[in-house]
Amino acid sequence: MKLIAGLVAAPIAATVALALSAPAPAQQSGPQAFAACKACHTLNKGGRNGIGPNLSGLFTRPPASAPGFNYSAALKKAQIKWDDKSLNEFLAAPQKKVPGTRMPIATPDPAKRAAIIAYLKAETVK
Repeated sequence: MKLIAGLVAAPIAATVALALSAPAPAQQSGPQAFAACKACHTLNKGGRNGIGPNLSGLFTRPPASAPGFNYSAALKKAQIKWDDKSLNEFLAAPQKKVPGTRMPIATPDPAKRAAIIAYLKAETVK
């Protein structure tokens, strides 16, 4: 099963990486910025986990605690409290912020990260 998941995840990760590395258009909206993230994450309360965890309650629940998601040992040990600063750093360079995380995609564009974070806050803190 891990082999199959790896075969599926690799093309998705490559597609998402390409989308996230593209320059952000001026005034990119949150939904536009988050579009590539949807390949792995859902936002709705009680929603399913995908390749990545459901992000509902991201800013209000303990880190690495989405029900039913198998987090990496590195992220479990990281003791991160997600806020604008920590999430910005993580999205910019996940492996640098949390060495050993399974999050394979970085978002190098600061404007795109800001749009994603604002969107996450609006959609997951209700």
